[in-house]
Amino acid sequence: MITFPNCKINLGLNIIRKRSDGFHDLETVFYPLPFYDIVEIIPAPDHEAQYGDLSFTTSGLSIEGSNETNLCIKAYELLKKDFPQIAGIKMHLHKTIPSGAGLGGGSADASFTLKLLDKLFDLKLRNEQFMHYALQLGSDCPFFISNKTSFAAGKGEDLHEIVVDLSSYKFILVNPGIHIHTANAFAQTTPSVPVKPVKTIIQQPVTTWKETLVNDFETSAFKQFPEIKKIKDELYDEGAVYASMSGSGSTVYGIFEKEKKVKLSFPGGCFIKEVTS
Repeated sequence: MITFPNCKINLGLNIIRKRSDGFHDLETVFYPLPFYDIVEIIPAPDHEAQYGDLSFTTSGLSIEGSNETNLCIKAYELLKKDFPQIAGIKMHLHKTIPSGAGLGGGSADASFTLKLLDKLFDLKLRNEQFMHYALQLGSDCPFFISNKTSFAAGKGEDLHEIVVDLSSYKFILVNPGIHIHTANAFAQTTPSVPVKPVKTIIQQPVTTWKETLVNDFETSAFKQFPEIKKIKDELYDEGAVYASMSGSGSTVYGIFEKEKKVKLSFPGGCFIKEVTS
C-alpha cells in the first residue's frame, strides 16, 4: 500500500504564552499544499525485520537523525503496542519535502503512516483514536489526520476547520538548507497576545496580510540568519502579494497571482518548489 503525505505552510503564527508544562500556547492557520513525500508499506517475513517487526528504508532527500528516531517507525511502534495483531512490515519512505524546514514533512509522514497501517490491518480506528496517537508523535501531527485548512491553538493540537480560499494563487517555496531547531526557536521568542488574532486577519483579503499577518519566529530567525530575510525580501520584490517564513523555518513561501511570471536568483543550494493549491 502506498500513501502520499503532503506538506503544510503556516499562515501567520503567534506565540501567545509559555505554559506550565514547558510548552507554548500559539495560534496559527495550517494550510495544506500538494507537495508530497511517499510512504509504502507491505507485509514482511519476521526474519527481514530490522527494528523489531519492522524493516525501514529511505530514499530521496536526506533525513536528520537516525532511522530509530524516525516518526514513521514511532507511529508503527505506537500502534503495535496497542494492537499486537499488527504483523511485521517493510516500510519505505521517499523524501521530497525538505526535513526540518517548517513544512511539517516529518509530521505528515507519521500521521499518514498511522492511517496506512489502519487500512492495511483493518484496525477501524475512530477519528479521536487517530488524534490520540498523532498527538503523541508531535504537536503538528493531529493536523495531518484531517489534513484540511485549520485554525490551530494550544500547542497546535486544538484544531478548527476554517475556509481560506487561495485557489487563484500559486505558492513558491524556498528553503535555503538552514536547519533551525524548534526548541531554540521558541526560546528566542517573547510570547505576547497579538492586537488582532490570526483567525480575524486570515478572513481579510490576501493583499492586506503583508502589514498584519506575522510569524513571531521571524524576528529571531532573521537576526541569526539574514539570508532568510533576503529570501522574503526577494519574493516581495518579484511581486508576491504575501510572503512569510513557515513555522519555525527556514522555508519561506511567497503567494503570487497564478499568471505572474516570477524570476528568482537564489543561491544554488536553495531548494525551490512552485505549487498551486
